Amino acid sequence: MSQDTGEGPLGILKGAAVGFSGGEVCYIGPAQNAPGAPRILSAKGCVGLPGLVDCHTHTLFAGSRAEEFSKRLAGASYSEILEGGGGILSTVAATRAAGNAELSALLSARLQGFLACGVTTVEVKTGYGLSADHEIRMLSLLKQGSWPTQVVPTFLGAHALPPEFQGDRAGYVDCVIEQMLPLAAGLAESVDVYCDRGAFTLEEAERILRAGIGHGLQGRIHAEQVEYTGSAAMAAGLGCRSADHLERIDAAGIDALAQAGTVGVMLPGAMMYLRDESPPVGALLEAGVSLAVATDFNPGSSPVRDLLACATLSCLIMGLSVEQALLGITRHAGQALGRGELGWLGTGSAADLVLIAPPPGEPVRSDSLVQYLGGHRACVVVRKGAVVLDTDNRLGS
Repeated sequence: MSQDTGEGPLGILKGAAVGFSGGEVCYIGPAQNAPGAPRILSAKGCVGLPGLVDCHTHTLFAGSRAEEFSKRLAGASYSEILEGGGGILSTVAATRAAGNAELSALLSARLQGFLACGVTTVEVKTGYGLSADHEIRMLSLLKQGSWPTQVVPTFLGAHALPPEFQGDRAGYVDCVIEQMLPLAAGLAESVDVYCDRGAFTLEEAERILRAGIGHGLQGRIHAEQVEYTGSAAMAAGLGCRSADHLERIDAAGIDALAQAGTVGVMLPGAMMYLRDESPPVGALLEAGVSLAVATDFNPGSSPVRDLLACATLSCLIMGLSVEQALLGITRHAGQALGRGELGWLGTGSAADLVLIAPPPGEPVRSDSLVQYLGGHRACVVVRKGAVVLDTDNRLGS
């Protein structure tokens, strides 16, 4: 059982109990000292973790990119496909064509899959609408729906240049700033920009982020993934909550993140699918940058919806320790979203808990969970102090 002990980055309790009352954590400590409760949930044989937090996803979309996957296997690069009108733009076309009922059903089914893996909070970006009407439609769906997990909506209107604005980059940036952001500010929590080759320039990204922050949104950025742009340092200078990807960040960018307290978000699914190099994890950690880990779930570059599998990959192909990976999908992920109550258990935390059984024959230890790549399913999920998933009838047993 993990709790915020104040004695180090990750507190571990054995033989622990957690109590919930009124949607809040009312007790965490030794099971023998726990107060009486009208309903008891057995955690025998399980590792208890705070509800997992996926702080970077593109879960709201329609259509398929299976053909693109085959093209990449044959040697085409992600940037080449995007610049040829595919990639993000093919998903934009499918998402625009889908009705609200279809999008809602797809989103609900995907979020139910996250919940089954123990994820209680999912950040979901727009970015497959790329027009004022469609981007606000997507944000309205995220805001108004009753979803299996908590959804944290992020406005990503600056994801790619839509077909109707090809040849008019300045016009689209103006559209994002003048038309979309004033409407998005009442629906989203953050503004994000994809700053890279084939996407938006450093100057364009800064303009959009400044405008979004001016509307009260938290800043986030896709930074230094395909090419070095200087965007991580720029975003840190603006006080952005996170800079995500970071495969090609330089020493100055690392220092800027550390000085600003901007969380670096590691996305091993995208790194693996794009056969990319690892971010300089050792240098980031040595500088004191907090690292989160997320799925980057999307239909093209990271069709991965298993957050614990991404924690495993972050250890195997990026060099994080088990403890760093677990912090990356809990406490640090909450910090990347500007949600300090997420990803830990204790007084003042969210009342979110997941119980996961290690693979058969493995000890009840958190490193047993991270060691195995995929296949984990939550036995129990508690969200806002209420049991929302109980796969083997542990409540009252």
